[in-house]
Amino acid sequence: MKTILPLLALTLALSSFCSAQDKPASGESKDAKANAEKKWTPLLSSDTLDGFEITNFGGEGEVDIKDGVLKLGMGDPLTGVTSKKKDLPTENYELRWQARRVTGSDFFVGMTFPVGKEHCSFICGGWGGGLTGLSSINGNDASENETSGFKDFKNGKWYSFRVRVNATHVTVWIEDEEIINVTREGKKFSLRAEVLKSRPLGYCVFQSDCEVKEWEYKVLE
Repeated sequence: MKTILPLLALTLALSSFCSAQDKPASGESKDAKANAEKKWTPLLSSDTLDGFEITNFGGEGEVDIKDGVLKLGMGDPLTGVTSKKKDLPTENYELRWQARRVTGSDFFVGMTFPVGKEHCSFICGGWGGGLTGLSSINGNDASENETSGFKDFKNGKWYSFRVRVNATHVTVWIEDEEIINVTREGKKFSLRAEVLKSRPLGYCVFQSDCEVKEWEYKVLE
């Protein structure tokens, strides 16, 4: 009996500990679960540019969509599309998509999106083919601010991307790897003059033939 009682006490203690570990640590865990269950809303249709217009940059290349794949031809220097939708979220939302650079050596992701009442662009593959970052923060573009990074992108390969805007941060993932997590507090988000026509939500590429698919969004808790 003397041996059984300590073993029983140890078993009960371990059981209580494991039960505590299984419970959500905070309300944030509940929000994360709720956000994961929310449905994504497609931005691209299958075979038409419904909801978008070709951005009048001047010198833009050919734009087409087929089987849900948006094709952006090489421009001089920019080619892109801009959303005409009026009900897109500006706070607490996520965007995700896949893209590839078919030919060229500059950015194949130039996505302009709202950050509250301001706007910003996520640039990927720029300045010679590998630069990533947000343009602009406090007047500094993707090559000059704290979000600047570099990644080797191969032509012809599809890459997945995700951008989240919430009340406190702008976060970006490439292939599920977080590459940007910048606080909004004390910062002014703005656009380079070249892409002002991409507001409120637009996608452009620089001197490259590119393809985009499965571009969609969802509103977060």
